[in-house]
Formats: sequence, C-alpha cells, structure tokens
Amino acid sequence: MFYTALLLGLLGSFHCVGMCGPIAFMLPVSRDNKLKKIFQISLYHAGRLLAYSIIGLAFGMVGKSLNLFGLQQQLSIFIGALMILIILLPLLGVHKLNFAGPLTMFIGRIKSSMGAAFKRESADTFLSIGFLNGFLPCGLVYMAVFGAIASGDIMQGSIYMLLFGIGTIPLMTTAVYFSNLLTPSLRLRIRKLIPVFVVLIGVLFILRGLGLGIPYVSPAPAVDLVTAAASCH
Repeated sequence: MFYTALLLGLLGSFHCVGMCGPIAFMLPVSRDNKLKKIFQISLYHAGRLLAYSIIGLAFGMVGKSLNLFGLQQQLSIFIGALMILIILLPLLGVHKLNFAGPLTMFIGRIKSSMGAAFKRESADTFLSIGFLNGFLPCGLVYMAVFGAIASGDIMQGSIYMLLFGIGTIPLMTTAVYFSNLLTPSLRLRIRKLIPVFVVLIGVLFILRGLGLGIPYVSPAPAVDLVTAAASCH
C-alpha cells in the first residue's frame, strides 16, 4: 500500500500548495547563487520529511497496538470506510476538515516558532521552517495519517508518511521556482480529482482488510496461510 502514499502526496500537493504555498513563496532563498538555493530548498524539504516521519512513527505505534489485538484487518476496513465517508458526506469534505480547534495553543506555538525561524539567517533556518511546516494541520495529512495507522506497524507507519512527503516535493519545489505556472484554473482542476482519488484509496484499504487473496491488493490474512500450511501436513 506504500504506492498510495506517494500518489496521495503527489495529487494532494495541489491542496498543499494552497495551504503551505505561501510559506514556500516566503522562503528566504538565495536569489544569486543557484546551488545555494537548491541546497536551501532541499533542507526545507528534509525538515518536512523528518516531521512527517515522526508523525508516522507515532501513529504507526497506534496501529501496532491495535494489531497486537488482532484488529489489523478490521482496522484497514474501518479506515477505508472512514476515508470514503469523509469525502461523501457533504458536511465532512476534505477541504472542510479542521481538527486544529483543540490544538490551537500548539499550532500557535508552531507559527510563532516559524516566524522566528524566518528572521534567522543561520544554516538551520530552512530545516527548521520545513520541520515546523510539517506539523501544521492539513486535511491531506490527516488522510496520510489514517494510512500510517492502517499499516499496523511503527516503521511502516513512518515510511508511509515519509513517502507521502516525498510525493509532495515535485509540486512544492515547482511552487518555489515557477509559481506562475500553477494557475488557479489548473489547481482547481486537479483539486477536483483529489476526492475521487481518496475514495479509491479508501476502497483499496477496505479490499486489503477483507483479505480476498488478491496479490498486492487484498492478500489473504497471514493466519489463513499458516492454517493452510498446517493442514497440508
């Protein structure tokens, strides 16, 4: 299911440009030295990937805990259904998701720290901005978090979020270099595809949970394979 993380990041980055684009546009990158500019942008992305990996690690631990109770299949079905419901229910569209209310103080501190980072000109400025950027609330990040939980493993959860972050890099980099190419009409067209894609990912998670024995899509539960092997003897 790792490929869904990359695709979610790639398509979801059109949403990210709207949310995090202003931060990317404001990065104090070098205007004269191209190599330095590339290095600075790379540090920014590295900071975001580090933040996403930590988030994936934390929520992968949640998935691991549920997996220990033998709930991984049910968890995959539940998360897939939740993804679909979030898209289909009018009052719970992805673009309307906002779980930041209870975290207002935390988010405020992140923004304050980010503002301080923009004022610095040290080598770690871009890494710090990217890292803090990764913790800002975003509907598509929530979707990726669901995937990290469904992985049912700490490291796989971290990898899932890492791949999601990697998927956002091409467009976020384009936002820094060629902001004029990302016209409002183009972003609107792609954004219309995001809900469709999230529903498809939800269906894939449900199929995975059903364990229909379809390779790569709905593999049979490991316990069934063990039982089958035992019966052969």
